[in-house]
Amino acid sequence: MSFRVLFPIFFILVIIGLDFYVIKGLRSTFRVGWPLRIALIVEWTSILVTAVTFVGIIMTFSGIITRQNAFTNLLTGLTLTFFVTKLTFAVFLFGEDLVRGVVWVGQQIAALFRSDGEAVSLASRRKFVGQIGLVVAAIPFSGFFYGFVRGIYDFKVHRMRLAFPDLPPAFAGFRIVQISDIHSGSFANGNVLEKGARIIMEQDPDLILFTGDMVNNIAPEIEPYLDILAGLSGKYGKYAVLGNHDYGVYRSWSSPEAKAANLEKLKGHHKTMGFDLLNNENRVIEKEGQRIRLVGVENWGDPPFPQHGDLDRALEGVAEDEFVVLMSHDPTHWDAKVRPGAKQVHLTLSGHTHGAQIGVEIPGFRFSPVQLRYSRWAGLYEEADEKLYVNRGFGFIGYPGRIGIWPEITVIELARA
Repeated sequence: MSFRVLFPIFFILVIIGLDFYVIKGLRSTFRVGWPLRIALIVEWTSILVTAVTFVGIIMTFSGIITRQNAFTNLLTGLTLTFFVTKLTFAVFLFGEDLVRGVVWVGQQIAALFRSDGEAVSLASRRKFVGQIGLVVAAIPFSGFFYGFVRGIYDFKVHRMRLAFPDLPPAFAGFRIVQISDIHSGSFANGNVLEKGARIIMEQDPDLILFTGDMVNNIAPEIEPYLDILAGLSGKYGKYAVLGNHDYGVYRSWSSPEAKAANLEKLKGHHKTMGFDLLNNENRVIEKEGQRIRLVGVENWGDPPFPQHGDLDRALEGVAEDEFVVLMSHDPTHWDAKVRPGAKQVHLTLSGHTHGAQIGVEIPGFRFSPVQLRYSRWAGLYEEADEKLYVNRGFGFIGYPGRIGIWPEITVIELARA
């Protein structure tokens, strides 16, 4: 059996085992009465929600469902909220069971050396341990619930001033607004995109750059929002590149031709929205007789992500002394190809990671699970005279929410060092 078959089976078995374990823990925590009845009602409700959500996931991957809606987002959000909450509660139960088991084994061994040899029964769970577990589990429950009710709408504008010694003087104060990872198929309606578009235009952008993943899987996902994104405008234009999701690699196609036709359709939608899509090519941005070079590559990521990007081709015609801004969806491209490249790329703009949509960012400390996979996962990175900025993403995928890693609109003001 393939991994794609075995993994869902394994996941279902884990969910079933976790639910049985939690039900047993609730019974030992509350024993009897209305608190137990309420807890079991909540537990069985979570099981039903999980079952319906899992069916929805199967229908999505089979192509029956092509777009999220408010109901599917609610089900998915509740499922993940319940799962993390139950897992937290189960950790406390397991700790208690582990201690009881060790004590029981020690008592059994001690009984072998006593004259009576009387068997020792396993001690019952202590109620207060389960109660503490429930209190602690309320923390992730609150966080995940807020994440999908409000977190996905809480756009944050990240502003920074980046100085370069060889920036043409005319571009001092030039404002680049970057957005990334819209994932339009995840949105239930256009209200969120309209809010984000208003914030983008409030930044008075000279240039708007979109760094990939316009859709989750198929081109029609963006069609309800074409007018919203067509309303975005920068004084010197707006440009885009493709991300890994834009190639339609995460769903089955009737033929290679159908997959290729979907990509061409998406490219056409970029044109309708007014985005100049840079597929391994570059453009001159001119201001007051001076110029910088904007370069865009197709997606290039570590396997299994697609590697269609061709940096050498994209840089054709770019002079050695030109100031270069590169759009490349996946930040792994920077260390693998951009920095070791023959030509200097002053500023690279990426996305892709979403910052995992879950994490902590406070002064002096930040963490997200995604940094276990990506060393460059959010914010600004600098090596020698080259800079990389990784946008945390405009939209969402998978978990329909954000906790601590909020949807981002980036405003970069160029300056001379």
